[in-house]
Amino acid sequence: MLYLLILLAGLGLATALFTLLNRHSGESEAPIVTTDSCSTCNGDNDKCEQECMMEASIKEIEYYDDEELDRFKGRDSDAYTDEEIEQFSEVLYTMRPEEVKGWTRSLTLRGISVPNPLKDEVFALSDRL
Repeated sequence: MLYLLILLAGLGLATALFTLLNRHSGESEAPIVTTDSCSTCNGDNDKCEQECMMEASIKEIEYYDDEELDRFKGRDSDAYTDEEIEQFSEVLYTMRPEEVKGWTRSLTLRGISVPNPLKDEVFALSDRL
């Protein structure tokens, strides 16, 4: 998880440096992704997903009425018991499909791995939009 945060910070710094260099050379800038456009990322545009993940990493973490999952921080995705997987399922199946991507970003930023048995379902739900 720490490596992911370091990678995201590095990508952010590289983007900032690239933007500064473009401004000084007079070239046109790439459009900046705003919070509004992040809600429209649908997985077809990797750049949109990356920029939204970088943006999310510097903002306050959004919770989806799932604070009880914080106790699983640092746990491997294959190390959950059936009862623990059920806790993730309860959260997953009570949210709207359009919230699933945000929820998985929230879990990632909090250092929580989705249990292996739920990954296919999470992917299917987040891919519906």
